[in-house]
Amino acid sequence: MEEGGRSTVREEKKKKVMVAIDESECSFYALEWALNHLYNSLLNSEILLFTGQPIADYSYIYASSFGVTSPELITSIQENQRKVTNALLKKAKDVCGQHGIVAETMTQVGDPKETICEAAEKLHVNLLVLGSHNKGAIQRAFLGSVSNYCVHNAKCPVLVVRRTS
Repeated sequence: MEEGGRSTVREEKKKKVMVAIDESECSFYALEWALNHLYNSLLNSEILLFTGQPIADYSYIYASSFGVTSPELITSIQENQRKVTNALLKKAKDVCGQHGIVAETMTQVGDPKETICEAAEKLHVNLLVLGSHNKGAIQRAFLGSVSNYCVHNAKCPVLVVRRTS
C-alpha cells in the first residue's frame, strides 16, 4: 500500500516474552498457564526461558573439610550445578515444544531476582512472566519475594501467575 509515494507497510518487530524458571512447580505452572492462555500472542513472539543461578555458598565445604578443599571438588560441584540448570531449562523448552512454541534459553549467575530484572532490561523484554510461590506476608518480609521484587523493579510489564488451587 502506498501513501504519497511512500510505502506504509511496516515491518512489525517480534515482541519478546521472558519466562523466569526455577525448580519449583509454580514456575512451571506459570509457563503452562502462559502457553495455554497467551498462545496466539506467543506464536508471534520471541520466547526466552530464563533462570537465575544463585551464587553457590561453599563455606560449608570448607568448614566440613577444615579449610582444606580440593579445587577438583569445587569444580565438580559447579559442573553439577550447571547440569541441573541445563536439565531445568531443557524441561521448560520441551514444555514449550509440546505446544508448538520455539523458545531460547538463558541462565545467569547471581541473585535470581536481580538477574531476572537485569536480563529483562538488557534484552528489551516486552513481558516478563513469573510464578508465585504463594508466600504469606511474614515469609515475604523475612525471605523476600522474587516476584514482588520484579514487579517493583523490572522495566517492563510483569505477569505474576499464581496457582489458585
